[in-house]
Amino acid sequence: MKTEEHLEPRAVFIHRVNAAVSELKDQLQKDYERTYPGLGEIVRVVLDEEEAKAWELSFFPHLFLPDMVKARIATLGLKPPDPQRDNIVTPSALAVPRLVGPCAINPHTPESCGAKEHL
Repeated sequence: MKTEEHLEPRAVFIHRVNAAVSELKDQLQKDYERTYPGLGEIVRVVLDEEEAKAWELSFFPHLFLPDMVKARIATLGLKPPDPQRDNIVTPSALAVPRLVGPCAINPHTPESCGAKEHL
């Protein structure tokens, strides 16, 4: 039957999304508890409530949950944790290097950098 063939992929999809949301909630809980050690229970309640709202918005709640939690935490007068993680490339790693020395003064003339023109 066609309906039975479609149940398995749906079940796999739902399982994967639930796993992604669960993993994300765990990471958000750790991040916020690290920033606000005494507010673990409040953070858990915020995460649960915002997860429920995110599921109402989309079949991909993990895409909305971090921003929703951040906004809710802000309404409590708290700042979000620092989002730096070891597995994320920071913008400073992608920045264009600054020139120093004579090249910084006039980078458009090769002589100022010690380079000679090739004819």
